[in-house]
Amino acid sequence: MKKPYLGFLVLVLCTGITQAQTDKPAPHRTTSQVLDIWVTNTENHLVPLADALPEDKYSFAPTNGEFKGVRTFGEQVKHLASFNYLAANFILGKTPTQDQKEETGPESVKTKAEIMEYLKNSFASLHQAVASIDNENLTKALPGASKGRIELALETRLALVVDAISHSFDHYGQMVEYLRVNGIVPPASR
Repeated sequence: MKKPYLGFLVLVLCTGITQAQTDKPAPHRTTSQVLDIWVTNTENHLVPLADALPEDKYSFAPTNGEFKGVRTFGEQVKHLASFNYLAANFILGKTPTQDQKEETGPESVKTKAEIMEYLKNSFASLHQAVASIDNENLTKALPGASKGRIELALETRLALVVDAISHSFDHYGQMVEYLRVNGIVPPASR
């Protein structure tokens, strides 16, 4: 009865030894580098998704069911981009613009090309902000950065980056539905 367990134990040990001999040690990454990997991952999901919907559908908002007052697709993209700018500005110690504080984006940004540029630049701004983060300032309080949503937690650079990433993926899910309702398979599902 003990022999099957012994065989399994030998197999597990041999696998561990073999893997230990072939695995290279993981490179040491700074906090900034780790956060930037997550920003890049988010960007690599959101930008192709936003680009997948044709320009004539950027004004689309669902109407069937309980969808009164929801954002159009273009407004969704501008909203998440404006929050990226908001977070980046707080991290960098800059004052966000009023449209960033309201999370609406500039009124002048209307076409798909303009919205796509605004989105891409928001991620560039977030990358720049993340590059300024180190172990010394990661959790240092940033007075005024909370915007009232999660008062104390959002007063740190780490929390702002995490919120920008999670916020983007909240809207990623909504934007996927907008694409699917319009008969478009999201890029990540192709």
